[in-house]
Amino acid sequence: MPHLGNTVRRPLPAERVVIVSASVGAGHDGAAAELERRLVAAGLTVDRFDLLDVLPARLGRLVRDGYHRMLVRAPWAYQRIYSSTERAGGGGPVARALLRSAEERLLRALPADTGAVVSTYPGASRVLGNLRLDGRLTVPVLTYLTDFSVHPLWVADGVDVHLALHAVPATQARAAGARDVRVCGPVADPRFHPVGAPERAAARARFGLPPTAPLALLVAGSWGVGPVREVARDLRDCGAAVPLVVCGRNEMLAEQLRADGIEHVHGWVDDMPGLMHAADVLVQNAGGLTSLEAFAAGLPVASYGCIPGHGLTNAAALDEAGVAAWIRDPAQLKHVLGELIDGPRGLLQREAGLALFADGSDGGPAAETARICRAGIVPAAPLTTGPAIPPTTRRTTRPTARRLATTTALACAVWAGAVGTAVATTESGPGLMHAIGQGLDLDDLSHAHHAEHAPHGGHAGHVKEHHA
Repeated sequence: MPHLGNTVRRPLPAERVVIVSASVGAGHDGAAAELERRLVAAGLTVDRFDLLDVLPARLGRLVRDGYHRMLVRAPWAYQRIYSSTERAGGGGPVARALLRSAEERLLRALPADTGAVVSTYPGASRVLGNLRLDGRLTVPVLTYLTDFSVHPLWVADGVDVHLALHAVPATQARAAGARDVRVCGPVADPRFHPVGAPERAAARARFGLPPTAPLALLVAGSWGVGPVREVARDLRDCGAAVPLVVCGRNEMLAEQLRADGIEHVHGWVDDMPGLMHAADVLVQNAGGLTSLEAFAAGLPVASYGCIPGHGLTNAAALDEAGVAAWIRDPAQLKHVLGELIDGPRGLLQREAGLALFADGSDGGPAAETARICRAGIVPAAPLTTGPAIPPTTRRTTRPTARRLATTTALACAVWAGAVGTAVATTESGPGLMHAIGQGLDLDDLSHAHHAEHAPHGGHAGHVKEHHA
């Protein structure tokens, strides 16, 4: 895949960073965007790629849609796959083949003057790690661990440095085999910051919220997944706070909540900092980027009604780190929320959350990335135990387009459920396939595959954002 676009300015050697993320939800891209902003402010040139755009034959769309469909329709299957891959430490052969299909395409897209590559997505880490192991990629590769819990799929052989938010995910990364792990703290948009009473009152007035009642901001990611209706009713009925619900792009959920009598319901919100400034506590179910933004805003956080897989492991890790309360029993909801809103527990958690950002005294993950990009890195151990495998010796034979399309489409949906990066080494029944397979047009996929490899076919689509 050719590199797209023109460079506004030619940077000095080793002053270009490429960030590879994936548009699976909003957390991975959100972290990538803030890393990009900080690196550009530090004087580096930054390119961003979406791994899903690099997959051939529009398979990235199937990965995203399959993952979404699984979380909504078959969360039990996602939990099963997540746990299976956690125990096995990786995915199956089909998942590995799918990631292999992105390697050369991503490698060709990297500018020649790239000084370092950063992944904010497990699948991207595996692709880049393989390129590094084979000697095809000769610049440092970093993985920025976006969550507090670290699934083994995050730790890929060949990655030089793993950047962790806190000592808890750093310990998990080392246990999963990462060699060089550096605790650099999180990143969050600077609009997320603590405010005083006047700003709080103004935010409430702007959104038409009660001026004095305690408010619990309930979020469920950009897709609005999980038992949001049940949680909203629990918040309302326990009496500790008025629920303020953000449904992301799930318009049906917003309609259902309004029908349930929940008064303050929003869809997609551009001014999330304003809502956090108005609220007294954040209630979340996945433990991703929104939790970090709440910490930066000085808002105490509670995990409740968590989604399977990473939602549960993030809740446990956040609780272990002392930065968020994990409410497992509905009977505890009123008491814990009261402590977070008005009690000493809330004060301690606010301090712990803000300290995450203060701990990055050397500038945080963006500054660490810039240093590595400019200076290079000496690996802590040999990157490979055997000779490099030249690209020309790799197997290049492919099955027919129809077989590739059918096999990979189904595998993609299952693979996406394992945090979007791997297929579990476990059996899955017809119910799982039905739940996640509806809407996947295999004939359309086969047509796309043929178009991809036609002599005068189209290009792979938009895969890069460039900033200088």
